This record gives sequence, C-alpha cells and structure tokens, in this order.
Amino acid sequence: MLKKLLGLAPQLESDGSFRPSKLAMKLATADKTDFENITYSKYKGQKSKVLVILTEQKNMKMQNGKLFSTGNHPVEALLPMLHLRNAGFEFDIATPTGKPAIFEMWAFPQKDEHVNEIYTALKSSFEKPINLKEFVENSMEKADAYAAVFVPGGHGVMLGIPEDENVGKALRWAKDNDLFTITLCHGPGALLSTSLKKNEFIYDGYKMAVFPDSVDKMTPKIGYLPGHMPSTLCDKLQDKGITIVNKKADNTVCLDRKLITGASPIASNELGKLAANTMLKEL
Repeated sequence: MLKKLLGLAPQLESDGSFRPSKLAMKLATADKTDFENITYSKYKGQKSKVLVILTEQKNMKMQNGKLFSTGNHPVEALLPMLHLRNAGFEFDIATPTGKPAIFEMWAFPQKDEHVNEIYTALKSSFEKPINLKEFVENSMEKADAYAAVFVPGGHGVMLGIPEDENVGKALRWAKDNDLFTITLCHGPGALLSTSLKKNEFIYDGYKMAVFPDSVDKMTPKIGYLPGHMPSTLCDKLQDKGITIVNKKADNTVCLDRKLITGASPIASNELGKLAANTMLKEL
C-alpha cells in the first residue's frame, strides 16, 4: 500500500500482468524522443532490405511469479528504423511464427510525430508479419536483396527469441553473407540463438553494448519490473566470450566488424545514425 501511495508499485493491466510504476514511467519514458531527422544520401543499390525480427510474446514471468508486461520497446525499434528509412532502406518485418508483433505501448512516445508516423506506416506489417520459420526455409537464398538483420530490444526479446533455432539460422545467414546485424539493449540476447544445439557462438571475441544486468537487478526497487528477472543477459554473453563496452544504461553504441549494438533505449538515436552512416559507407 505504501509503495502504491508513493508511486512505486507496478501497475496492474487487464490480463494480470504489470507495467512499470508511475515513478518508473516518469524516469524511463517520455512523450517525445531525441530523434534527429537527418537527410542522408539515400542508398540506391540492390541490397535495400533490412530483415527486422520482433518478438510476438508479451508477458515475462519474473522470479516471484508476477508477469511483466513487455514486448518490443517502441523507441528501440522505431528510431533506428527512421534513420534507416531516411537512408533509403526498407523493411521486411518478421516474428517467429508470424503472429502479430507486440510492443510495450506504455513506453510509446505519444507526442513524437516521427515515431507515430512510421508506426502508422508499418502497422499493417507489424500486425501481419512474415513467419520467420518460412523465411528461413524459403527466402534466405535471396541474400543479395538484404543489407542487414535488425533485432530491437525490449525485455520481450528474451521470450523465446534466444531459444529459437530460426533466429540463429537467420543470424548465421547474415554473417555468412556479410550482412550487418543491428541490435540494442536486451536485443543481444537474440545472438545466443547462434549457439543452440552445440553450434559455435559466432560472436565469440566481439565487443558490444548491452543493457547492464546491474540495472535490471536494481529496477524492481522503483517498480519498473514487478520482480527480479528470470535470468541475466550480460553474464550469459560474457560466458560466451564477448566483451561488454558499457557499464551504464546510457547512449553507448558499438561497431565491431558487421555487428552494431547499443546499450539502452537512450542509445536508439545514436544506433540509428551509426547504422545508417556505416551501411551507406560500406555498401
């Protein structure tokens, strides 16, 4: 009751899950983003597509049994896509089984005209995405049409995505065909899928920016999460041989070979700029 009075209690949703507390929402979300509407020299080559892999799952069960209302973080998904679209790239939206992509709508920047515009423009693709399994089975021979694979963050990316063999196959396809891989925040959890069935982890020795485990352990105190995470992310990646370049949930971005990563939602704008500029330069 005291936490509720102080705005520290996670807020109950209609399906029994919890979104962040009022205080956490004030600290971690905003009505507008820091998106910079940059005019790029548009890419006009053959490799114009970006495969965007989104989660179709909403609720994460915490250690205490409570459900966190999650999904894809809208800012982490849409700000980088704004930059990539400005640079001349287009998107194929996919989820593991073709079910609608789920967004953390409580984190949506309602007064940001640019984010609202691209969300509306792509809404039909979010609602009826490509089935990733079918893409892996039928479309990977079309690598010449693709420039990158993008896996946004949001805690929801840790629901099934790291254990999905087709995600691993898509990421291996990207690396084998010299495509870029773009991800941020909790999105790097998807990279773990490349080591399923005792396969080699293809990012061993890479540097990357990732959302810190230390922050996830702290956020239940302010009601951002309704309990402690079911598992950590950074520890798992470090055990696979990666080096994490950030210690805070800040705007750090990292380019290592063809892997482009960012530390948190705050890094979304910088990640988009880095991805757009790097891809235009390299392609």
